[in-house]
Amino acid sequence: MRLHPEEPEAGPWRLVDDGELTAFLRRLLPDGRGVVLVDGRSGSGKTTFAARVADLLDGAVVHSDDLSWNHDAVAWDDLAVAHVIQPWRRGEAVEFRPPAWVERGRDGAVRVRAGVRVLVLEGVGAGRASLAAHADVVVWVQSDRDEARERGLRRDVELGRTPEEAVRFWDEWMITEEPFLAQDRPWERADLVVGSSQAVRAPGCTTVAPGPAVRTFRR
Repeated sequence: MRLHPEEPEAGPWRLVDDGELTAFLRRLLPDGRGVVLVDGRSGSGKTTFAARVADLLDGAVVHSDDLSWNHDAVAWDDLAVAHVIQPWRRGEAVEFRPPAWVERGRDGAVRVRAGVRVLVLEGVGAGRASLAAHADVVVWVQSDRDEARERGLRRDVELGRTPEEAVRFWDEWMITEEPFLAQDRPWERADLVVGSSQAVRAPGCTTVAPGPAVRTFRR
């Protein structure tokens, strides 16, 4: 797996089915309730994994892209804490219209229905220190650099960008993402690492390794 120089490869890898993954996550959540942060580099597959977690635990997903939209690519953690995590912790339904949504007339809101027992926040930087302090579980999705880039460019073309625009957008975003992750090192807070590289994946299973916060899988 080709990784950034500051990021160590996780391991040992283990293939788990949905039942094993669900059981492991529930052991990390007090009373089956809590905040799960899913972090990873662009194109790593974190959005897909976050949706899987929410499906398995009957949770709800909040995307950092919605919080950072026309706001700030990195500095959106204050919005997440004050307007998503804290209201959810109080047992309230979340219905938050970020300031940029109001200013630019974007319809809708960031919503989490009342009674949801697991809140999943996903995005680049979701596992940063300022957010991990408010969470119960941190997941790092580890990806091969080349595979992640290929996935990211393909996704952006599917969203309507030309191939040239997709490359330009990716390269510009990396100027922000790479130094931020290199400094914050969210993988060091991970309870669970999920492998998205073709080298460690297998059909029908999730490839996982214990993160530094959980040194071994508990049975």
